[in-house]
Amino acid sequence: MAKLFCGIDWAERHHDIAIVDDSGTRVAKARITNDAAGLRELLNLLAKVGDHAGEQIPIAIEKPHGLLVASLRTTGRQVFAINPYAVARYRGRHGASGKKSDEQDALTLANILRTDMTAHRPLPADSDLARAITVLARAQQDAVWDRTQLGQRIRSLLHDYYAAALEAFGHLRNGGVTKAEARVILALAPTPARAATLTRGQIRAALKRAGRARKVEEDVERLHQIFRAEHMRLPDLVEQAMGDQLTALLGQLEAACAAEKNLANAVEEAFTQHPDAEIITSFPGVGPLVGARLLAELGDDRTRFADARGLKAYAGSAPVTRASGRSKHIMNRKVKNDRLAAAGYLWAFACLRPSPGARAHYDRRRASNDTHTAALRHLFNRLIGCLYHCLQTRRTYEETTAFPPRLAAAA
Repeated sequence: MAKLFCGIDWAERHHDIAIVDDSGTRVAKARITNDAAGLRELLNLLAKVGDHAGEQIPIAIEKPHGLLVASLRTTGRQVFAINPYAVARYRGRHGASGKKSDEQDALTLANILRTDMTAHRPLPADSDLARAITVLARAQQDAVWDRTQLGQRIRSLLHDYYAAALEAFGHLRNGGVTKAEARVILALAPTPARAATLTRGQIRAALKRAGRARKVEEDVERLHQIFRAEHMRLPDLVEQAMGDQLTALLGQLEAACAAEKNLANAVEEAFTQHPDAEIITSFPGVGPLVGARLLAELGDDRTRFADARGLKAYAGSAPVTRASGRSKHIMNRKVKNDRLAAAGYLWAFACLRPSPGARAHYDRRRASNDTHTAALRHLFNRLIGCLYHCLQTRRTYEETTAFPPRLAAAA
């Protein structure tokens, strides 16, 4: 019996289906609706052409998530998420005119599996808990990025009209105006004119509302002097308008901070329930949040990566070699999982203090003229290889195994 392949061109309201055999002949096509009835029609079509439990037809689709993909995965069949850029390049193999249609894209997706199925990976068979952690961890990371972006917008606005605020909160690390004390005081005094009228008691109360418990009086006096000092000012009407803009941005920032906090609690709670959590957090520098981000991108399907090299390439820590004739260049990997790479940077930096072996490895890379970022990337490359081994063998981290003493001494 001929082997069959299915391609689905996804759209918001409908999906085009194409099924081809191993010779490239289209044996069936359809357009289904994006609902339960459409899913039943698709499953009936697959069964009609020969799909059965013993030999299910693999499916290619551009979208890696959603209700349709989730429903197809529950049937146990292989679902391949093909990058839209790859589909565009495959489309050029069948015609140079550049024409495009939903029906043709479905056929292209089916032919991708027919000709190059081994070059693409099916969606991993992660557990429901791992997929839930993925949703929460990515949402929490997005909230952190939103908070950072809003903080940058607020700082840019303060540069235009509120020099006193920049001076008052310029000492804050890792967040600046996104810190609670800055948000509370800026909400209380969104303009330089309002800040100049703040009393010590109002500043003190604002700092305590923000959770400050140490050196409160020192900061009260410092802020009182800064706000009452002479600064360049805009006309009153313009200043008030910018104050209204700041108030609006602070409202968005408060919502982003609250969302990040709630999501962080949710992702930590879900992560601690996963059996891989003990192994992941046994590594130095990995707390619940970073551990959840690592698990979110790695998943818990241990067959997803054939070896540690595949995982390192996916994480972007392994370099890329471009060789042609006498030319040979080794460069950073640009195509990677950006979320996993970001978590790896935090992980590598955080483990420098608790892990002597990691510190020695980093120092050795710096001594060989690596930049700080390159040295951390190289360290992450080593750590994620160790993590792959530990997850495969169900072992926790051991410092002397990851960084043997002789290597640490040589560094």
